Amino acid sequence: MTENAIAEVKSRHESELLSLPNVTAVGIGERDGKPVLKVFVTEKVPEGALAPDERVPASLDGVEVDVEPIGFIEAQAEQGGSE
Repeated sequence: MTENAIAEVKSRHESELLSLPNVTAVGIGERDGKPVLKVFVTEKVPEGALAPDERVPASLDGVEVDVEPIGFIEAQAEQGGSE
């Protein structure tokens, strides 16, 4: 599948994925040398701890989904430059 096709799948499903518990970002990446849709979460939780409608699907429109825990995302203070 081409990167453009995966970008279309990402665009089509991004808002629904971002509404799931712990999901902080959605992107495009690779797993085992194959392009995948990356879903970044604050932490992975056991599937049984989530209701069926709260789970990240294994694939969307034929594109594999890879869930990656990245913790909490916080804005950092701007670093001052030399004057």
